[in-house]
Amino acid sequence: MTCKPEESPNARSAPDAASVLTLVNPVLSQFELTGKPWASWALLGGTVLLLGLVHLLASLLRPAASVWSVGESGVPGRPSMPAAHIVTSVYKSDRDHYCCYQPDSPACDSIPSPLCWCPNPQIANSPGFLPVSLPADPMASSPVVQAALGVAHEFDYPSDQVQRGVQEFIREMHEGLSKHGATLSQIPSYVTSVPNGTEKGLYLAVDLGGTNFRVCSVQLHGDSTFSLTQSKVAIPRNLMVSSSYKELFKFIAKQIEAFLEEHHNDHFEAHVRRRRLTGTNEVYREEEIFDLGFTFSFPVNQVGINRGTLIRWTKGFDIPDAIGKDVCLMLQEAIDELHLPIRVAALVNDTVGTLMARSYTSPGKTETLLGAIFGTGTNGAYVEKLSRVTKLDPLKGATYNQSTGQMVVNTEWGSFDNHLSVLPTTVYDRELDADSVNPGVQMFEKRVSGMFLGEILRRAILALNRDPAVQLLQSDGSSISPDSDLYKIWGIDTSFLSKVEADETPDLQVTADALKEDLKADNASLADRQAIKALVHAIGKRAARLSAVPLGAILIESGRLETDDVIDIGVDGSLVEFYPKFVDYIREALREIPQIGEKEQKVRIGIAKDGSGVGAALIALVAKKEDI
Repeated sequence: MTCKPEESPNARSAPDAASVLTLVNPVLSQFELTGKPWASWALLGGTVLLLGLVHLLASLLRPAASVWSVGESGVPGRPSMPAAHIVTSVYKSDRDHYCCYQPDSPACDSIPSPLCWCPNPQIANSPGFLPVSLPADPMASSPVVQAALGVAHEFDYPSDQVQRGVQEFIREMHEGLSKHGATLSQIPSYVTSVPNGTEKGLYLAVDLGGTNFRVCSVQLHGDSTFSLTQSKVAIPRNLMVSSSYKELFKFIAKQIEAFLEEHHNDHFEAHVRRRRLTGTNEVYREEEIFDLGFTFSFPVNQVGINRGTLIRWTKGFDIPDAIGKDVCLMLQEAIDELHLPIRVAALVNDTVGTLMARSYTSPGKTETLLGAIFGTGTNGAYVEKLSRVTKLDPLKGATYNQSTGQMVVNTEWGSFDNHLSVLPTTVYDRELDADSVNPGVQMFEKRVSGMFLGEILRRAILALNRDPAVQLLQSDGSSISPDSDLYKIWGIDTSFLSKVEADETPDLQVTADALKEDLKADNASLADRQAIKALVHAIGKRAARLSAVPLGAILIESGRLETDDVIDIGVDGSLVEFYPKFVDYIREALREIPQIGEKEQKVRIGIAKDGSGVGAALIALVAKKEDI
């Protein structure tokens, strides 16, 4: 007999399995050895009576329905596991409890299949396995919850898989630094120095990074502080998917114009039209224009601090005729049509901006190693040794400062392992990818970023909702409206996951409220809430543990774990700021990487507030100083 994960038993409290074995074995011996049925039946009757008394006593001492957890020495004959790795198991009866771990015993011959639930043994025995625990409640054993747990365990990402991911990421890092067209783009940013907090000036920044667009003005005070004024606008969906780039960039330019009129009206009125001087090049008078840093959070082939062509769109954008064109020129073209006093001085990836902003606000001996975004999308940029960026050599016309011996590299890690050699994949991941605007690419991002977590959850819930044997949100008085967002692609926002993950109320009332408000699901039963909670927890935790893969790889490759007392990482994005325990789960996974272990304590992870805006302004300042 084998333990079958698909069984959905009812929870009962269990006496010690060894005592059950002691009582049952003599009866079986009578059958097997004496061949005297009458004596065996008499003994069996007495045994049953005694078992009944034991069970009655157990039920008085403990709740009638409970979850029984065991560690390394909990049950005789159970495969050895570290005591810290607790496996939650639910049993229907005392004998089922015993037979789950002793399936070959003659005592279990009359049971067609042990009524117990057990996790994937490979996962359960993996270091760092932390199972989804069920509340000690009768509903915890319901078919709905058991089915949800089965789906939730498909999202487990144990430490051995984390380690495999780190090894593959390091391999792709090296490949991307040495050649163009690699899966991990490893794009040079042409930023070769980081700020120290003494920089001053007023600069503009434009941040196009996802579903929202920002215009900012940044006043750098020169003492590691700054003042930020900003305006945020949602990008219309019809501009994100279009046949022509002109409409999107015209929209951006109009928002810049409105921002200047509102927040810098004196300057705007004085210089509505930029003066142009004669000559082969345009020369901009410092007092007449703003230098602008353009944070453009999409893959770009950058060949200078203010030059770069779009490689591909991500995060739901699809504008074919923009691919291959210079991003700064497309924006400058739209700005010039409105005669705005602005020069696009720097092209900035948001993670490069995050790294720069962190360096400005946290100056000192500890240089920030890495900037990372975990929000609508995900990406990272880090400080690399210039000598390792060997693909720079063949480039013609690229200009950058070589004196520092460093280069900030934009990894574009959203495309990590597009070939799926190490990334975990469920049926829900495959379905989401097939229905996305860019199937087959950005496979890491589709498992980690906020844009996709809600859709992964929606598909998992929908599968259980449509399963006639489960009927999630449709039984025990629960009901869901036919026009619920559950039935609409991209219908669940990741903010829903944040609310559910944060719910620590005994009856998961916050989850019930979120189901009603966001999905039009009324009177969700406790089992429904527990099922949703299990799914949310599993999907969010997998995303966080996956996020540790690139961080761990870069930490290892930097060599700073061996030399530095503190390694600084700047992060930005809704997941690291607002998603409960997201950073905790990242750290947990980092500790499980053998090359890091306890040295994880050296890592300082800090939020880089407004990194996209401040970082872009800082790089515009660098570009202005170098007259690029």
